[in-house]
Amino acid sequence: MSNQPQSANWPRWFDPRSRSLGTFGFILNRVTALGLTLYLLMHLIALGQLAKGADAYDGFIALVKNPLFKLGELLVIAAGVIHGLNGIRIALNSFGVGVRYQKSTFIVLMAVAVLVIAFFAFKMFSEG
Repeated sequence: MSNQPQSANWPRWFDPRSRSLGTFGFILNRVTALGLTLYLLMHLIALGQLAKGADAYDGFIALVKNPLFKLGELLVIAAGVIHGLNGIRIALNSFGVGVRYQKSTFIVLMAVAVLVIAFFAFKMFSEG
């Protein structure tokens, strides 16, 4: 049997059963990195549109006042906070700090992330 992935087994990648918390942390870090990279690309495109003049700027301002855009901003904040805190945990573990407490560190940092994201959501959506 070869060590190559089988195309028939790809749905198993999405099966959360028998996965460790470390695997979820790894996947979460990769997904947030991809999301932030996509946001950077969209941000650069938007900046390019703004350079086209006042009409483009007015159209952009109309777009960002849309509540759906606020939700997108919240997702970017969430991805940044989660990716940053999880990255700190990974960096500390890479230097041998807190290796024995990886699981509890992950849980504490993700709880902090939830609180920070909830704070931002409250501030963003409570303002008129």
